[in-house]
Amino acid sequence: MIDRPRSLTPRRAGGDGNVEVFVSDEQSDVELDAQRWQTLASRVLAAEGVRGQAEMALLFVSLEVMHEMNRVHMGVDAPTDVLAFPIDLVDSSRATGPTARSATPVLARVDSGDLPLLVGDVVVCPAVARDQAPAHAGSFEDEVALLVTHGVLHVLGYDHDTPENADRMRSRERALLEDLHWLGTAPSAFTQGY
Repeated sequence: MIDRPRSLTPRRAGGDGNVEVFVSDEQSDVELDAQRWQTLASRVLAAEGVRGQAEMALLFVSLEVMHEMNRVHMGVDAPTDVLAFPIDLVDSSRATGPTARSATPVLARVDSGDLPLLVGDVVVCPAVARDQAPAHAGSFEDEVALLVTHGVLHVLGYDHDTPENADRMRSRERALLEDLHWLGTAPSAFTQGY
């Protein structure tokens, strides 16, 4: 079992229920096993301490759709391999002033611990993964596993905006991939993290 770094704050749990990853393969460029990647995303969430009723979406999109999403959301007029959109990253129980859960009388009476944790959306472009795999992760399967893991970590608050954050995220990716994808050892072709 993977231990989460103690330096990170514990992940929140949703109300009573289970963690669900909704997967949608909305592209036809590359054949892939969506169930396999749904399972990996679920295992990464569990390894990161996500518990209870929690929801995340994992979408596989075409090159054209990813290009447009990257342009609209990141301001980059080119396709990319993975985008992550966190939703419930902010802990509203620690917020001061009105929040989405306290601003209306009906929601103010709801115990936020009973609500589902909406983790976010991870969007992967299999065509980009296929093209960059030989120089990046080695194989298409290893590349998709890396992108799914990378995206899930992003929606959970990891980032690579500083050298120390990048090192922490890369280390976590590798540990998760070794335990959940490679089942113990990284292949020799895997030369780097994201």
